[in-house]
Amino acid sequence: MLRQFQISLLMVTIALFVTACGGSGVLIATPPRPTQAETEPTPTEVEGTEPTATTPAEPTASQIAEATPTAVPDPLPGEIRLPPGFKIGYYAQNVPNARSMALSPNGTLFVGTRQAGNLYAVVDRDQDYRADEVLTLGRGMNAPNGVAFHDGALYVAEINRVLRYEDIEASLPDLPEPIVINDDYPSDGHHGWKFIRFGPDGRLYVPVGAPCNVCETEGSPYGKITSIAPDGSDLQVYAQGVRNSVGFDWHPETGELWFTDNGRDLLGDDVPPDELNHAPQAGLDFGFPYCHGGTVSDPEYGSQRPCQEFTPPAQPLGPHVAALGMRFYTGDMFPEEYRNQIFIAEHGSWNRSIPIGYRISLVRLEGDQVVGYQVFAEGWLQDNGQAWGRPVDVQLLPDGSMLVSDDKAGAIYRIWYEG
Repeated sequence: MLRQFQISLLMVTIALFVTACGGSGVLIATPPRPTQAETEPTPTEVEGTEPTATTPAEPTASQIAEATPTAVPDPLPGEIRLPPGFKIGYYAQNVPNARSMALSPNGTLFVGTRQAGNLYAVVDRDQDYRADEVLTLGRGMNAPNGVAFHDGALYVAEINRVLRYEDIEASLPDLPEPIVINDDYPSDGHHGWKFIRFGPDGRLYVPVGAPCNVCETEGSPYGKITSIAPDGSDLQVYAQGVRNSVGFDWHPETGELWFTDNGRDLLGDDVPPDELNHAPQAGLDFGFPYCHGGTVSDPEYGSQRPCQEFTPPAQPLGPHVAALGMRFYTGDMFPEEYRNQIFIAEHGSWNRSIPIGYRISLVRLEGDQVVGYQVFAEGWLQDNGQAWGRPVDVQLLPDGSMLVSDDKAGAIYRIWYEG
């Protein structure tokens, strides 16, 4: 009995000592990374009842990034092959027809669609790099493919007009009444869906695709990349001879525009290539419909103007890969060799006898010269020629990881580097 009392007294003494020291000097084993089952919310958390606790000091953004583990992602329906050290997982599921993306400074990811007609806001409240909620803000819209965020407002491009939603994050989950800033764009559905972004000059860039496979666009509003002021006024043409651009970005050092362009169809499996174009100044003509890929004279229109008259692509891409969204990599997570290089979402061919694309490609630059074009992520297209997903757009997160939208799988993936 005396020995039991001595042992109990010793244990109480140790506990009091640890408490008085605040844990200082005591080695605590780091718990293993929780599995998905362990991170599922308890019934109390689901019902919104918060546990009683002393409110700690508000952590800084850097402390959150360092202390918050990435949630364990669900397995993808197919294997995605990446360079060594890179990982991929779901950022958000249940985002039907997810297309173009725009990230607000507060971390809200806005996502447009083409066929679904929906507009989404994807929210990651606990900053674990997994979406906590997908909000459907709008339904029945006219192909709201393009989204851009600027000065607290969300800009959405439907086929024939551009809308602005003021102070949108204060209204979530509701959608405020839109302001129609410009409704002068053509209403043609063929190549009418739009990708939009604000350039370093503070103007909103809006492309207008050709309403055809191949047709004359000179003297018309088609086949161009335009720009407008944030209030929708002062429409200007920046580039022409562009069949259908659904992705562009500006070089982080030079501020010069680079954009993807989809080549025409029905000239065979391997002709013409899609294009990555470089437009360092306004007024350049990239050849459509007379010349494709810089060297392919169109059988119907090529006799009117030779390829030598036009600006050739900075890089011919794969034939019919349907190159869409692109971004320069400006983060710090990936190895230095990826800095200021271009990632392109290749949506995938729709009528090629042997499918191609369905991947993320990497274009390597030295200065403003392309020195390499290679596959970065693939596996959405299976060996049997069937695809379970189709990448559409890429978007960087503040930690340097990269999001990829997929309109076929209705999902958004996150690619990160662990080294």
